[in-house]
Amino acid sequence: MLGDLITRILILLVGYAYPAYGCYKSVEKKKPEIQELRYWCKYWILLGLLTVFERIGDIVVSWLPLYAEIKIAIFIYLWYPKSQGISYVYEKLLCPYISRHESDIDQGISVLKIRGRSVIVQLVKCGYHWTLQIFRHVQQHFAIYKKNDRSKSKERQQTATSFMFLR
Repeated sequence: MLGDLITRILILLVGYAYPAYGCYKSVEKKKPEIQELRYWCKYWILLGLLTVFERIGDIVVSWLPLYAEIKIAIFIYLWYPKSQGISYVYEKLLCPYISRHESDIDQGISVLKIRGRSVIVQLVKCGYHWTLQIFRHVQQHFAIYKKNDRSKSKERQQTATSFMFLR
């Protein structure tokens, strides 16, 4: 339990906090170097993709021994300047793959945007109809409640009147 907490903290520090600070330093220089900015952009691109795939594949591989420690090592390998991990993974693996499939990816994104908009429109319509149904139900409930309340009020008045006549 404590080991898991420590490795999670290390992952956050090594995989996110340190690179974020390095990126900040690069961006805030008076004359930022394009190579350094490209380096950090490559890192964040890879980190984003790794995070997506990790969320999907975490169920399958998270049970492996030393899984968290391997993630720490991967993060260090990627951003550590002497290993050139970013350059290798980005330029040899990711960039050629994306270049080959860029048009398919763009087309898929366009389709997802269109479908996403139609899904949002449908959800808004359903939400509108559900809201109307809820308001109608509440209105009917209060109408019945008012009717029952009026009839009980009349009964109380009649009972009170009858008690008055009995005296």
